[in-house]
Amino acid sequence: MSSTTRPTPPDPKDFIGFDRLLDPEERLLKDTVRRWVGDRVLPSIGDWFEEGILPRELAIELGGLGLLGMHLDGYGCPGASAVEYGLTCLELEAGDSGLRSMVSVQGSLAMFPIREYGSEEQRQEWLPRMATGEVLGCFGLTEPDSGSDPGSMRTTARRDGPDWIVNGTKTWISNGSVADVAVIWARSGDGVRGFIVPTDTSGFAARDIPRKLSLRASHTSELTLDDVRLPREAALPGVSSLRGPLSCLTEARYGIIWGVMGAARSCYEAALDYATTRRQFGRPIGGFQLIQRKLVEMMVSVNRGLLLSLHIGRMKDQGQAGPEHVSLGKFDNVRMALDVARTARSVLGANGITLDYPVMRHMNNLESVITYEGTNEIHTLILGQSLTGLQAFQ
Repeated sequence: MSSTTRPTPPDPKDFIGFDRLLDPEERLLKDTVRRWVGDRVLPSIGDWFEEGILPRELAIELGGLGLLGMHLDGYGCPGASAVEYGLTCLELEAGDSGLRSMVSVQGSLAMFPIREYGSEEQRQEWLPRMATGEVLGCFGLTEPDSGSDPGSMRTTARRDGPDWIVNGTKTWISNGSVADVAVIWARSGDGVRGFIVPTDTSGFAARDIPRKLSLRASHTSELTLDDVRLPREAALPGVSSLRGPLSCLTEARYGIIWGVMGAARSCYEAALDYATTRRQFGRPIGGFQLIQRKLVEMMVSVNRGLLLSLHIGRMKDQGQAGPEHVSLGKFDNVRMALDVARTARSVLGANGITLDYPVMRHMNNLESVITYEGTNEIHTLILGQSLTGLQAFQ
């Protein structure tokens, strides 16, 4: 017999009971990161965004929480599950995309290639200090004339006796100007190689890209390498093709699937709170049909995106998620999060463009996230190739 007891009314901010889909350890981690973001980041993030900074000391705090390289194992890394890493990205980006980028670049783009393709000596030297935040890393792949087509990179590495000489320019590099070490990808005589480059090496320089209107609470830089001489031991021995950097991007893209839903959730909750307190024509604007439709559309999008994130995360933990599944998640969740941000901005009216609310900040950030680590168009073609078996990039 069916029960006649009416279920508890849904929580407007957790409509499908998402947290009940998580195990106790996952919920504890999620809540811990959310509290840290609320205590340490949200009170200041508007000022940091306006000033164009993200304090370097946050890396030490994130390391102390065990969040840097958390999905790697050994060498001071906790070996967290894919879902746990995703939940962390969710809560960090609910604070700001720049914060999630710091963690994502550190763990998935700088630490991951050392763990995956580095020698034992390289792992021992770098990973423990990167896990604590003592050493901050960046990832040099994109170039001024080589973004979606990394195979056309112009940065070169040539042998000179036992050493390597690296020349080139990388751009749009998160953490670049504050990093202690850079993982640089370059063309060489034996393929595309990765190099571990301490940023105090002679010939290496980094400068922040000025006049950004997005990801302002993040250090985005141009790197130049002018006859940078590196010892033989600086090269990653485990890969000599584009498979190396592309596998790193897959790791980082997975975090974005979750992260953007944190930004979308923040925008939806801000709009919901505003709609139930802002009064016009003698009542809260949330009582009007057009506003209610916007709130419903945002709520559905956030919950759908969270479910997709969790499903891909469970697949990844079971070894069943390929790069195409990650592309699916980034393709749909980022565009959906951007739609939520734009809709939330319209609910807040003129107030939505100020830093007193998180919406316009998230919206501006998402305009970058939809482009970096694979544009929406590139992920469309990845998915199209997966469906048809036909490559349409050229």
